[in-house]
Amino acid sequence: MRRSSRQVRGFTLVELLLYVALTTIMVGTISVFLFMTLQVRVKNQVINEVEQQGQQAMQRITQVIRNATDITAPVQGASGASTTLVVTPTGNSPTVFALTAGALRITEGAGTAVVLTNGRVIASALTFTNLSRSASSHDLRVQFTLTAVNNSGRNEYDFAKTFTTSAHVRP
Repeated sequence: MRRSSRQVRGFTLVELLLYVALTTIMVGTISVFLFMTLQVRVKNQVINEVEQQGQQAMQRITQVIRNATDITAPVQGASGASTTLVVTPTGNSPTVFALTAGALRITEGAGTAVVLTNGRVIASALTFTNLSRSASSHDLRVQFTLTAVNNSGRNEYDFAKTFTTSAHVRP
């Protein structure tokens, strides 16, 4: 009786281990790449949020300063954490910019304070410096810092930026 030789098809243990190792390396590499991509995306969103909030707040502040008729506070050559401006129409006068509870606020006349920043950023270090050299010159420098809110403690949510500009009152 003759035995027929059959060829057994399949993977050897070495081939199987090699396949598993290569697959693990590929999945690991792809996972790390996706994780890093998501971190960069979140960081960019945080930076954009701080930048956008800062630019909008600064634009509003400088617009009101330029349209004001006089600076009441801080006095010439001094700095302060808020500013008081005389504006027209007189119903909006005085207009006050201040920092309250981590938010930039504007109060026009007897109205209630309106928040200029949202809850995704914290404002700090608001400083108004009256750079006026004479009674006819009305220049004001504005500086504040916005920091992204980071409730998670993750590094990609850490970002702060200081915004600085100056504006001339056109009486």
